[in-house]
Amino acid sequence: MAEWHGVWIVAEQWQGELKRVSFELLGRARVLAEKLKAPLGAVLLGHKMKEAAQELIYHGADQVYLVDHPILFHFDPDAYANCLEFLIREERPAIVVAAATTTGRTLMPMMAARLGTGLTADCTELDIEEETGLLLQTRPAIGGNVMATIKTPKHRPQLATVRPRSHPPSERDSSRNGEIIEVSLPEELFKTRFKVLGFEKLGTEETRIEDADVVVCAGRGLGRPDSLNLVRELAKLLGGAIGGTRAVVDQGWLPYPCQVGLSGKTVSPKLYIACGVSGAIQHLAGMRGSRFVIAINKDPHAQIFRVADLAIVGDVNEILPRLIKRLRELKEHG
Repeated sequence: MAEWHGVWIVAEQWQGELKRVSFELLGRARVLAEKLKAPLGAVLLGHKMKEAAQELIYHGADQVYLVDHPILFHFDPDAYANCLEFLIREERPAIVVAAATTTGRTLMPMMAARLGTGLTADCTELDIEEETGLLLQTRPAIGGNVMATIKTPKHRPQLATVRPRSHPPSERDSSRNGEIIEVSLPEELFKTRFKVLGFEKLGTEETRIEDADVVVCAGRGLGRPDSLNLVRELAKLLGGAIGGTRAVVDQGWLPYPCQVGLSGKTVSPKLYIACGVSGAIQHLAGMRGSRFVIAINKDPHAQIFRVADLAIVGDVNEILPRLIKRLRELKEHG
């Protein structure tokens, strides 16, 4: 399989603007490329995105394969899959990594089926096996109770998707040089069965937990839905967003876009406050990238305390009002 060489990421854009996850992918894939001593490529599908392609080089790409067409302005499963398949067959990268977003979760299974190879979805870690050079793809398995490491030894390319916010974005270096390869593809590849009728925003700003610098997360330890008012007030005072465990969302206390964990969203805020959260492994998988964790729980043996930087043992319904009162006093006195 010597003819398969190099590491690629599938960059994402929305209406002509690169998404943060593109830079997260470059940061993660750069490590893989350096271990393999191989070039790092990025595929960018869009319309009028020459400047964006240059940004990918500044953030770590050695080559950017740029496909420009009006139909690619928005994500189109048919056109995107046709273009990516064509490029992979022509250039033969050994590894292709995409984000576990709507785009990546739609596109990469199609690639696996069309190319006759494997795909490991929702990876939390990627590495290179020293002896073989194979991609080590680690993801939660058996309901999140174990971490499985998967390899694709007999087929190429090796495909994986990784969760957004599970890796910091690569640093920008405007002195980096790279190659932008503008690819002209046959017009037939842009044919599609889909017609875009419009876009509807999902959720509210309150539910954009993946973009928040502060996340205050509600767990079942709150005891009752009325206690969510305390969580909301604390989040508002800190300029943050409200998250919730699966148990809280399943009970209807919070909408699904607020869910943190293996079956919800991955967050990496500067501050994460867990209120009455037990710390099941499925939940920890969604917040382990948080920079500083404060946990409040009346159970001194709660699993959440194992990852907390500051642990507070006590009833969250007694501690939150005192914390809120103190924050108000600090705000009032500047």
